[in-house]
Amino acid sequence: MQVHEIRRAHPQRKKKLVARGGKRGKTAGRGGKGQTARAGNKRRPAMRDIIKKLPKLRGHGKNRAKSAFDRGPEAVVNVSSLNIFSAGEIVNKTTLIQKGLVQLVAGKTPKIKILGTGEITVNVTIEGCIVSSIAKEKIEKAGGNIVIADKTVTEIHADKQAKESSDKKTARAGKKSAKGGAKPKAKK
Repeated sequence: MQVHEIRRAHPQRKKKLVARGGKRGKTAGRGGKGQTARAGNKRRPAMRDIIKKLPKLRGHGKNRAKSAFDRGPEAVVNVSSLNIFSAGEIVNKTTLIQKGLVQLVAGKTPKIKILGTGEITVNVTIEGCIVSSIAKEKIEKAGGNIVIADKTVTEIHADKQAKESSDKKTARAGKKSAKGGAKPKAKK
């Protein structure tokens, strides 16, 4: 081996020139100067403009309709399907689940509404179910009766509104009495 044949274990690398193209071209990781380099640079993102152009969907949060929380009956049973019960039997949530007319919803017994579709021939006693007016007529005509019928969603909503209005009236009356009914005298 001669001197000119000697090679380094790690050859000397040329220092990388910045901003000459390649992977780190243009500003070479030093950022821009112009608007981005100035204080108070607050450019509006393009996505924000798109979002602002869309109309707002009302009805969530405190302005949400109260009826949105009172979902309707989750399970519906027609009067004609009650014919599988024997005469004088009590129809409630548990018996309807046992007979297979209603399924559990997420492991819980759902609200049940009995509708007036079809005809009923047996007299049954209905407990703890919402019953439509037509179904009520047909059940009573067959000799059955409704003992404790749950209130319909509209009746519950009406009761809540009536209670809220009466609470407001009593609160107003309480404020007036607290002020002390005497009116201040007018200056002459």
